[in-house]
Amino acid sequence: MTGELSQAVEAAQAGDEEAFRFLYRSLQPGLLRYLTALVGADAEDVASETWLQVARDLPRFTGGEFRAWVVTIARNRAMDHLRRQRRRPALSVPVQELSELAGDADTAERAGESIGTEAALAMIASLPPREAEAVLLRAVVGLDAETAGRVLGRRAGAVRTAAHRGLRRLALLLDQRAEEETAAESPGPPPRPRTGPSQPAPHAEPVDG
Repeated sequence: MTGELSQAVEAAQAGDEEAFRFLYRSLQPGLLRYLTALVGADAEDVASETWLQVARDLPRFTGGEFRAWVVTIARNRAMDHLRRQRRRPALSVPVQELSELAGDADTAERAGESIGTEAALAMIASLPPREAEAVLLRAVVGLDAETAGRVLGRRAGAVRTAAHRGLRRLALLLDQRAEEETAAESPGPPPRPRTGPSQPAPHAEPVDG
C-alpha cells in the first residue's frame, strides 16, 4: 500500500471523512470497471454495496494491502449478487497452476485510450475468463501479481501468466480492429466505366466511278 493511501486509511479509521472520500476517489474508477466486467449494468449497485461494507468494516481493517481488501469485498459482493439473480458470473476463475511469465499493462492502457473504456472492457471480457480477470486486476485495478493472487486464491505466477496471455490476445484484437478500421476508411478502386454492347463498324458504301 502506498504511503499516501496508508495515511488516508489510518485517518479514515480515526473518523476523518475527507480521508474516506480520498480513498473512494482513488479506488472507485478501477473498481467500477472491474465490477462492470463481472456484473455488467449492475456494477454501480454492487459498488455501492461494496463501499457500505468497507465503511462498516474499516475499523476492523488491521493492515496489509487496502486496495486488495476492497477488491476482495467487491468480488464477494458481485458473486453474491449473481447468485441472488441465479446468473453465472461473466468471468469465472478456476484455480490453475501455470508457469511464471511477466505481464505488460501497456496493452490494456492502449485499449482504453484508443477505443474508449466501455469498448475496452467489452474486449477484455471477451478473453478467456481466467485471463480476463487477471488483466482486470493487474492492468485496470492496478494490483501486483502477488496481491491479485490473494484476491483470486491463486498463485502469483498463475496470475502473471494469465495476464500475459490475456494481454497478448488483447493486442491482437486491437491490431485486428485497427486493420478493419483502416480498410473501412480506405477508398475503394475507382468504378470501371460502363460500356454497352459492341457495335459493328459502319459498312462503307462503294463509290461509283
